[in-house]
Amino acid sequence: LLHETLERELPAHKRDALLFAMPNINREIINKKKEAFQAKIKYLSVLSAAVAGVPVPVLSAAVDLGMMVTVVSQYVLGFGLNKSSLQRLAVSAGVPYENLVAVIKSPLALKEINVDLLLKVIAQMTVTGVLMAAEEVCRFIPLLGISIAMALSFTATYKTLSYFLNTVAEDAQRVFEKSLGLETSV
Repeated sequence: LLHETLERELPAHKRDALLFAMPNINREIINKKKEAFQAKIKYLSVLSAAVAGVPVPVLSAAVDLGMMVTVVSQYVLGFGLNKSSLQRLAVSAGVPYENLVAVIKSPLALKEINVDLLLKVIAQMTVTGVLMAAEEVCRFIPLLGISIAMALSFTATYKTLSYFLNTVAEDAQRVFEKSLGLETSV
């Protein structure tokens, strides 16, 4: 009840901060976190497209990767999939840490998020890799090149961040269920 009252009364930015700080105590919290993160992806994608409009080679990729490192780190921390959060959960739930780690499938959880890690994961996402490469090539096409690069940048960023968010949220769900002793079918 207190959580719902605070959620109604707080301004949006404070409400999100409260939500991301809350532990994953039920499925509803996990889903609300996912929705809040998802709502920000379109704005980050617009930012990515705007940077792609600057006719400087490789600037867009550098900015996108730097932004993604920050955002994916927020996903991992927000869903409690970093090592210290999982260790605290294991102790409080009375479940061995190794059992919680065993249900995690994302290559992003439990790792330090950096450009190299993201590039490895993106390389496995064929469509995103092609979009990012096409964006760099398109900027050299006279007249329409910048517009095409902006559209490709928006699409690549949106799809990549959505994929990362879904992957991390699914892991959070599995860890939550494991911490309660529920067997997951996912």
